[in-house]
Amino acid sequence: MYKFDFIPDDFQKEAFDYIDKGKSVVVCAPTGAGKTCIAEHAIHKALEENTRLFYTTPLKALSNQKFYDFGQKYGAGNVGLLTGDTSINREAPIVVMTTEVFRNMLYNTNFGNTKDNMQDVKYVVLDEVHYMNDEQRGTVWEESIIYCPSNVQIIALSATVANSRQLCDWINTVHSGTEHVYTDFRPVPLRHYYFDSSKPYDILPLLTPEGRLNKKIRPEKKMNFHSRQAKKQNSTKDVINVLHKKDMLPAIFFTFSRKKCDENMEKCADLKLITDEQAKQIRKEISEFLKEHTYLENNKNLEYLYNGVASHHAGQLSAWKLLVERLFQKGLIKVVFATETLAAGINMPARTTVISAISKRTDSGHRMLTANEFLQMSGRAGRRGMDKIGYVVVMGTQFQTPEEVADLVRSSSNPLESQFSPGYSMVLNLLQNLELEQAKELILKSFGYFSSNDRLKPMIMQQIACEQTLTKLKSEKCPFGLTNDDFMEFNKLKDKFIVYRKLTRTLQKQAKQKGQKNAPEVIEYQNETNKLREQLNKYQCEICRGFKKHMKNLEVIKRYEKRLSDNQKHIEKQKDIYWNKFLAHKAVLEKTGYIENGVPSQAGITCSMIRSENELFIAEIILKGVLDELEPYELASVICALVTEDLRTDVYPNQPISVNTRKALNKIKEIRKKLAILQRDYDINTEMYINSYYSPLIEQWVTGTQWEDIAKQVDSSEGDIVRIFKRTVDVLRQLTILPNISEELKQHAKEAVTAILKEPVDVD
Repeated sequence: MYKFDFIPDDFQKEAFDYIDKGKSVVVCAPTGAGKTCIAEHAIHKALEENTRLFYTTPLKALSNQKFYDFGQKYGAGNVGLLTGDTSINREAPIVVMTTEVFRNMLYNTNFGNTKDNMQDVKYVVLDEVHYMNDEQRGTVWEESIIYCPSNVQIIALSATVANSRQLCDWINTVHSGTEHVYTDFRPVPLRHYYFDSSKPYDILPLLTPEGRLNKKIRPEKKMNFHSRQAKKQNSTKDVINVLHKKDMLPAIFFTFSRKKCDENMEKCADLKLITDEQAKQIRKEISEFLKEHTYLENNKNLEYLYNGVASHHAGQLSAWKLLVERLFQKGLIKVVFATETLAAGINMPARTTVISAISKRTDSGHRMLTANEFLQMSGRAGRRGMDKIGYVVVMGTQFQTPEEVADLVRSSSNPLESQFSPGYSMVLNLLQNLELEQAKELILKSFGYFSSNDRLKPMIMQQIACEQTLTKLKSEKCPFGLTNDDFMEFNKLKDKFIVYRKLTRTLQKQAKQKGQKNAPEVIEYQNETNKLREQLNKYQCEICRGFKKHMKNLEVIKRYEKRLSDNQKHIEKQKDIYWNKFLAHKAVLEKTGYIENGVPSQAGITCSMIRSENELFIAEIILKGVLDELEPYELASVICALVTEDLRTDVYPNQPISVNTRKALNKIKEIRKKLAILQRDYDINTEMYINSYYSPLIEQWVTGTQWEDIAKQVDSSEGDIVRIFKRTVDVLRQLTILPNISEELKQHAKEAVTAILKEPVDVD
């Protein structure tokens, strides 16, 4: 076993032992517990054995950081990097990559043959495997595990989740030889505090030693945000002041709004958090950094860095975030105001984390944080080897009670839930190599199907309760021995009697008005009414006190029987939800000619190699020749519109898009319209974006406009513009290697990529 310069914890030793025995492992441990050294143990083994290891992460930024760290530790020649737009030393013994890239390598597609891709690979580290919970991207982790060759040892590293044992059992079924390693031990224990704005000069322990809520904590008073008191209050500055005085910095202050991150940074700019020596060091570090990234010289947030505070969020340029991370890691930044994405594995440990609220706004409305989200953020507190205690401070707000905060802190982690969802690419890739039944076997290997009993449990419990209620209702006996059928017959007779009686009375009234006696039709209806009365008298229901209750019971029974039937249909549908989705996507591909006689056509092979939100939509645009006549800047503009999600704004750039771009987008709208109808018929809701918000900007960027002039045209942050440009590059790069498209289109795509990838867009 490789010797570390520290004594490993028991869970780490246990994992080392399993890896040495050739086993795969699922390691579940709190954030900051030291899971990375388990991956490093496998790295040392790979280097000693002259084999290879792939290290996967959920985020490109995290991959970049691991690439840098491993290069420093094991030598630059031993480490490679593969992300969507970067390929460095891909044949190295240690290759860091995003999980999407690893998944794509397991398909026999544009990343080459799977056998060649996995040549000499003995270990695959799936870092942050709890990302399987991610609604948009979770399916990537499941596919990676399912398709990973069985001779490769998987080292799955997860933050604390409730069902890590179940995850391990699943990997055992699809990959075999997997052991579970679990610990809830934190090397640096956490203490939780509460900031009450009525006591701005202190923080209060959240819980008593017995685990109960501290009685000294009071709920925040409700106030109007526009009131004088609200404007005067500055809780953010107050809590940072308290932490500074108590020597609890550096801190990461988590908030759920980019705007709030920047506002909070500005509020704390005049606090004296750093020494004069640290201020000099900050200036030196920034000066060195700006030599390489001159476009940051006019960044409006530079002044705040000099005071030891910073913000960090997706709206910023990559180089700026890198500068903040480096300064924080060197202890020069004392407070970083960040969105929760910073909690996802970036190496920025702090002594304290501050959580601004325990609820956040999402696309589907306001909701409370999950236990896992809270654990992920709070877990950034406490630096191993530097702090004996890590501190977590929750800010009091008028939208939460102290009791709710205490409940969240005491709550157990949430379970992983499968986000597995077959799409067009999966269908085409599987059917290139497998028969339909073999594809079904593979789909049924998903974690979603494996854990379906848990997913269906609420519905099954509801079904059981429904059946019990029905049994109880049906068990009630009639005192006169009548059956439910007898009762129903009585009700029919009674309804008929009421109708005849009413008609008889109407006819009698009409005959009387006409002065007629013993009219034949009156007598006929009178006789029929009397017969029905005699039949009714044979039943005791008329004199039964329980009649109304019995009648109501029958109505309830009918409702419950329908509910039982509907629930059963829903359960059956949910049991096969993944296979049904697969078949629905297959049907659409058959309708559009991408699958012929059960296998992908040439068009289908092209579509199978596309990675996007909706592969079929992009394939239709390419193969229908919409992009063929476009110049590089126009091609970039059209692709940019296809990768831009619908924005929450009606504000568009003042600059128009080119004529050819507009014509191409009009053709694409027709394609989308037809495909949307087809998808709707098969209950498929895969998005198809056409949003030209950033298209004028990328046209200008490709044709040579300066970045400063680009950025000031829209209200969007520079980070958002860069992110969309990089998404555009990702699709353009795919165009350069897809089969069945013209060489001219490939060449224009290459030229567009080259024109887009210049500072600051090309900086990771």
